[in-house]
Amino acid sequence: MSNCRYLINSCIQNQTYDILDFRTKQSSKTRSYYVRCQNSFDQTLDGENGGNRKLKILIAGGGIGGLVLALAAKHKGFEVQVFEKDLSAVRGEGQHRGPIQLVSSALAVLEAIDENVAKQIKEAGCVTGNRTTGYADGLSGEWITKFDLSSPAVSRGLPLTLVICRMALQDILLNAVGVDIMRNKSKVVDFLEDPSKVTVILEDGQQYDGDVLVGADGIWSKVRTKLFGEREAKYSTYTSYSGVTNFVPPYIDSVAYRIFLGLNQCFVATDVGNGKIQWFANHKEQPMSNDPPEGKKKRLLEKFGNWCPEVVTLIQKTPESMILRRDIYDRDMIYTWGAGRVTLLGDAAHPMQPNLGQGGCMAIEDCYQLIHELVQASESDSDVQISEEIVLALRRYANKRLWRVGIVYAASRMASKMLASYKPYIEFKTGPLAHLPTQQITHPAIPVFRAFLQICLPKFMAWITAGHGLCLKRERPRCKLQDRKQP
Repeated sequence: MSNCRYLINSCIQNQTYDILDFRTKQSSKTRSYYVRCQNSFDQTLDGENGGNRKLKILIAGGGIGGLVLALAAKHKGFEVQVFEKDLSAVRGEGQHRGPIQLVSSALAVLEAIDENVAKQIKEAGCVTGNRTTGYADGLSGEWITKFDLSSPAVSRGLPLTLVICRMALQDILLNAVGVDIMRNKSKVVDFLEDPSKVTVILEDGQQYDGDVLVGADGIWSKVRTKLFGEREAKYSTYTSYSGVTNFVPPYIDSVAYRIFLGLNQCFVATDVGNGKIQWFANHKEQPMSNDPPEGKKKRLLEKFGNWCPEVVTLIQKTPESMILRRDIYDRDMIYTWGAGRVTLLGDAAHPMQPNLGQGGCMAIEDCYQLIHELVQASESDSDVQISEEIVLALRRYANKRLWRVGIVYAASRMASKMLASYKPYIEFKTGPLAHLPTQQITHPAIPVFRAFLQICLPKFMAWITAGHGLCLKRERPRCKLQDRKQP
């Protein structure tokens, strides 16, 4: 709590964020959470709020980040247009990448933007924040460390972490944004900027003017390339297999999400609801390698066949047709996200490896901060002042997000490097001890490694869940967040 008080006091002193103030009522059976707020997220920018001119926001990319930003802009009264090169490809990518995890801080942002949309997302998702989550050894299955995602959320009146199908999430957001705002088959390939506007140029030559351009077009962002030049994405050295199986393990009521660790490989399993388990199997390999003719499942059993039963069973229970593969890429962190009237958001600005499942959550948080800064910019009286304020607003947005995003980005890369050195047992391949079983002598570095994870990881996950560094302004005075029975 002392860290939370420090951050809130810092926010007040620097006036960098709106303040979320929770009040709690408690009875013997239920606990209710209230928030006192200054005004509504749904305020408009013309007419009753002083006649401020509507800004027009152009968004390249119709993925999760682009749609959340469009929804937030729509509720603030901005004109907004989203350009997506192929919605069907986004949907296919969603199937390929599996469900998306939304931690409490990201859900709180969605609630602040549109309470009805957040309600639909929670109804369509599977809550995982109310069960055990953590890291385990891949060979033995023994827990290395567990972390609590529930207490940091409940203590702050935030919704519990959940997972949801990417395509279901996209449908909910797209319906809320409106088809009139989304332009499909519209790939942004270039932009022009002058002192009074920015113009996007589509692949078919059409041009559209606006006040702001936001590149939310993912790791292969065209907007980022036009801003900073062509730079190759970095192969993480890991390829990822994913699968969904209609199998309910006996531990489903107590364990929601578990990451099994091994040398140069890991296996992640999470409950996604409706009697299904989603899993990811990552292992070190050259990019664009080919699977054997026998298929991906046989390859996985060769790689993970000597792991604990929890891992092997999930692979065996998954049909070959439900196993997909993709190589994992990211980019080096950049500390300038835009120039002039143009900025980046989500994976276009800070693509992360999926080790922590935080890429989508960071993009959603980006949306809230960006819209907050643009609202302040729109309060200027003249076009000249607005032009200057837009540029300053985009700089403030990036500067305020860099600290939190940078920490999560560094942690995701650290998690990848951790696999390269994780060796729980000493192997004697030659000599008088070569006859000993592989899992008999624990590597001397493992107790230190486990102690480090047990101390640091729960605190880090609590920090992510609680959304430190991001203070929200909610919709209504004293709006009830949720009623949840005590376990």
